[in-house]
Amino acid sequence: MTARDSAACPCGRGPSYVECCGPLHEGGAAPTAERLMRSRYCAFVLGDAQYLLDTWHPSTKPTEMELDPAIEWRRLAIEGTVAGGPFDIAGEVTFTAIARTPQGRFEQRERSRFVKDQDGRWNYVDGDSLA
Repeated sequence: MTARDSAACPCGRGPSYVECCGPLHEGGAAPTAERLMRSRYCAFVLGDAQYLLDTWHPSTKPTEMELDPAIEWRRLAIEGTVAGGPFDIAGEVTFTAIARTPQGRFEQRERSRFVKDQDGRWNYVDGDSLA
């Protein structure tokens, strides 16, 4: 186990990375839309573009993704959810992600949409910026 694995998970839920988003990044299924949202934020923090692509719905997924290494993601605040529970097939998560860039503080506020695929796995569809 690395220091990253034993540290608090970047998604902000509290458990260590190895107990929280680590299993999802290794192929586990998120039980809710919010958990997928948190694991995707964690992937941004860790620079894991492949996980972001793997959890993106095929209808809206880009062919490739390059993350900006100059963005240092600092904190995630989940503001609310609509549906997206274990027995739902769709859901929304509203969040604010706070980062530091060479130009200073940066906030991304968004309402993201998620759906479950035929295998019961949550996928990110798209989101609306809530500037």
